[in-house]
Amino acid sequence: MSDERSAQRPSSGPRKKRPFQRRKVCRFCADKQVGIDYKDPRTLRYFITERGKIVPRRISGNCSKHQREITEAIKRARNIALLPIAGSHVLP
Repeated sequence: MSDERSAQRPSSGPRKKRPFQRRKVCRFCADKQVGIDYKDPRTLRYFITERGKIVPRRISGNCSKHQREITEAIKRARNIALLPIAGSHVLP
């Protein structure tokens, strides 16, 4: 029965190949001198969108360990008002 189903399924043609994309490297693993600190909003701004959301790991290229540390640092910086909570709070 499964042979009949696979035989009836129309083939959609050859799969599209994705162009090769370079693997993103965690900048904190690559450079041990760079630290994650909630008191440094300039570094943390790279990991926040214009709307105030935290950039996900698949986009930022961080490893899971450092992404957790960044998330915690951003939340702490928001708590003491070093970073905006929402995008409309961004100062010029």
